[in-house]
Amino acid sequence: MNAQEKTMDVTLRVWRQKGPDQPGRFVSYAAKGVTPEMSFFEALDTINEGLVAKGEDAIAFDHDCREGICGTCCLTIEGQPHGPDQAATGCQLHMRAYKDGDAITIEPFRARAFPVIKDLVVDRSALDRVMASGGFVSVNTGSAGEANAILVPKDKAEAAMDAAACIGCGACVAACPNASAMLFVSAKVSQFALLPQGGPERDRRVLAMQRQMDLEGFGNCSNEGECEAVCPKEVKLANIARLNREYIRAMFWSHEVHPKVDLEGQEE
Repeated sequence: MNAQEKTMDVTLRVWRQKGPDQPGRFVSYAAKGVTPEMSFFEALDTINEGLVAKGEDAIAFDHDCREGICGTCCLTIEGQPHGPDQAATGCQLHMRAYKDGDAITIEPFRARAFPVIKDLVVDRSALDRVMASGGFVSVNTGSAGEANAILVPKDKAEAAMDAAACIGCGACVAACPNASAMLFVSAKVSQFALLPQGGPERDRRVLAMQRQMDLEGFGNCSNEGECEAVCPKEVKLANIARLNREYIRAMFWSHEVHPKVDLEGQEE
C-alpha cells in the first residue's frame, strides 16, 4: 500500500446467528486501516482474517462472482438491500461510500421465505422452486434454428431482454414491506410472454409460477415501489402489471375454455 494512500477506521455491526433455530444478535467489529478503494466484501474479509487468527468463527456471508453478476450477495446494509448504491449489488459497493468513524449495520435479507442459515446467509431456494415450477421453455426444438426464422419486433425483444436481466438476488423481496416476490416472478414471466417462443406454455407458466409463489409464503404486492428502487438490474414495475394481465388472461382461458382443468393443468 502506498504510504500516501488514505485509510479509515469503521465499525461493522454484524448480525451473528449460529443456525436457523438459534437466537441471533448484533456484534460490533472494528475494521481498521481500510481504504476507500476496498470493496465492502474486502472489508468483511479483513474482519474475518482477524477472527480466524484468534481462533474465532468467521462471519458467514454469501458471495461468488464479486462482479455484480450472480446475485448471491444477500446483505442488507444500513437497512437497504445491497447497500446505498443504485443499480448495484453488495459486492459492487466500495468503502468510499463511507467516511472515517462510520458505524455500519449489516444483516441478512429479512423474509419468511428466506430463512437464515447462518449469520448473513439465507436460504433463497424458494426462488429456485418458483422458477422450476414453470420459468422455462420446455419445447423440444432440436438443433438451433436460423436466428431470423422467427421475427421479433425490436421493442418486444428489448423489453424481454430487460426482464431477463433479473439475476434472482431477492433484493426485491427483502425491500418489500410485504416480502413480495412479484418483481422477480413478473420478470421471469415477462421474458417469455413477450416472445413467440414462450407462447405455447404461456398460460400454464404464469398459473404455475403464481401458485408456487403463494405456496412459498411470499406476500402480496401493494405497489410500494421499493422493489424497483433496490433492484441491481433496474427491473421495472411495468413487469408486475404484465404479470397481472397474464394471470387474468390465463385464469379466464383455463376456466372458460377448459373448465375441467385445474391450475396445474391436470384433469379433475
